[in-house]
Amino acid sequence: RKRLQPVSIMAASKLVELEAGTGLPRWQLALLIGAPIALGVGAIYLWNRSRKKKSKAAGERKTPEGSASPVQGQDGAARTNQEQDNRSPLERAQAAKNKGNKYFKAGKYENAIQCYTEAIGLCPNEQKTDLSTFYQNRAAAYEQQLQWTEVVQDCSNAVELNPRYIKALFRRAKALEKLDNKKECLEDVTAVCILEAFQNQLSMLLADRVLKQLGKEKAKEKYKNREPMMPSPQFIKSYFSSFTDDIISKPLQKGEKKDEDKDNEGEAAEVTERSGYLKAKQYMEEENYDKIISECTKEIDSAGRYMGESLLLRATFYLLIGNATAAQPDLDRVINMPHANVKLRANALIKRGSMYMQQQQPMLSTQDFNMAAEIDPGNPDVFHHRGQLKILLDQVDEAVGDFDECIRLRPDSALAQAQKCFALYRQAYTGNNQSQVQIAIDGFQDVIRRFPQCAEGYALYAQALTDQQQFGKADEMYDRCIELEPDNATTYVHKGLLQLQWRQDLDVGLDLINKAIEIDNKCDFAYETMGTIEVQRGNLDKAIEMFNKAINLAKSEMEMAHLYSLCDAAYAQTEVARKYGLKPPTL
Repeated sequence: RKRLQPVSIMAASKLVELEAGTGLPRWQLALLIGAPIALGVGAIYLWNRSRKKKSKAAGERKTPEGSASPVQGQDGAARTNQEQDNRSPLERAQAAKNKGNKYFKAGKYENAIQCYTEAIGLCPNEQKTDLSTFYQNRAAAYEQQLQWTEVVQDCSNAVELNPRYIKALFRRAKALEKLDNKKECLEDVTAVCILEAFQNQLSMLLADRVLKQLGKEKAKEKYKNREPMMPSPQFIKSYFSSFTDDIISKPLQKGEKKDEDKDNEGEAAEVTERSGYLKAKQYMEEENYDKIISECTKEIDSAGRYMGESLLLRATFYLLIGNATAAQPDLDRVINMPHANVKLRANALIKRGSMYMQQQQPMLSTQDFNMAAEIDPGNPDVFHHRGQLKILLDQVDEAVGDFDECIRLRPDSALAQAQKCFALYRQAYTGNNQSQVQIAIDGFQDVIRRFPQCAEGYALYAQALTDQQQFGKADEMYDRCIELEPDNATTYVHKGLLQLQWRQDLDVGLDLINKAIEIDNKCDFAYETMGTIEVQRGNLDKAIEMFNKAINLAKSEMEMAHLYSLCDAAYAQTEVARKYGLKPPTL
């Protein structure tokens, strides 16, 4: 995620899933031993030792169980009353069930329910398998009549008699979803997924849908009431480093020109002036980030000369602490200032556009980026960040065009060069175009040759090499990245995941991820990754602990919703293990 900013602050989970190219939600990947696990920029494969599984697109079952023909051993001839009286209770129950099946197939569900009820009453209690089938069949008929409470009740009776009854569990899960009981629905469908070895698309889609709904609901409530949290200094510096034409991120030039003499290229102001904005800039240089918003507020309230700059800087830090509601009015004011420096307005449009993308409003986001390009066509930041937006929207050709324009405006933009290569690589890789993959790989080699100090170039190249299973070379690239940026926690996480795939060395992988947390204890990516690994190890309580830490550090509501989905998936597994003794394979 590093440096794909500000878009990655606002839309990290979508970007990660898009770039991973797996086509599978991460909750599911966290359960599938040996499957691709999308945990960063590019596809990271966690453990490469199990077979690939094909999902079978099974159709939804709407018919009841059991043949509608007579009970086995009967020839279909009419029996005498005495012969019928001689039948065992189970035989009579099966006959009633078969009659119910005929009614069911004819669409006469009320008659079918009566027959299944008769079968349930006749069936001996010790015949648990048959009795569970009769309850499940009656539930199927109730389902056709949209009687969801009755469906749940009958499926519960069936599951009590046969705890691993897939059809009853899945039918109950669907009914619970209709009754808006998402928690129990998730538990049932998780059990079904495990029993089916994750091979049925219908059950996996239901689990995915419920997890997303739960995640959104929980994140909406949690995010609304969360305590704002300043990210780590490493994250903040990485964020600002993605802008090359941003007035508010440039350091003060002490003792030079006063404000009235400043030009469009920089501020050059006397820091001795009593200005909240200038104090805020000093605090930025000192990495004393917690005081910046309050100092900007002083400048704004006093209608100081740095009104536009203060609004933009305050909005930026509101975004960094995850308070988009407070950021938007400030961004709106800067954008609508007719006489403000065009660089300020363009930067505000970039940040508001990124905010809209986080809020899943791509049309508004695109409008802001297009407006920024219109008012400041010579600003490379506009095209760099719009290129990232286009990647999020899966518009790779347009993204490459924007990166090219950024490079034309600023030929020394190593970051844009590296991200252009990565966009081309992902397009070729997901399209299975090996010749274009090789061209992209050659492009990475050219980038690191021309820009040997660009850590991002090595990191993205390593992702591509990992995809190509060139693990040794990928490891070398991560080492080079760490040499250049030893305090970048994300690189340690990626290197740790590489050890799992390459050498199946769980201890080394976990040590590297723990190292990332030591470097930056606010690295939500590290906690998320650790949680996902713990799920695969079967340490569900530890996984939930890690996911909760990541949730508290989430920088957007969308990212928080994704993390809640992972956490809820792990919790559902604990409940399934407790209720049914079911566990997926573990490392």
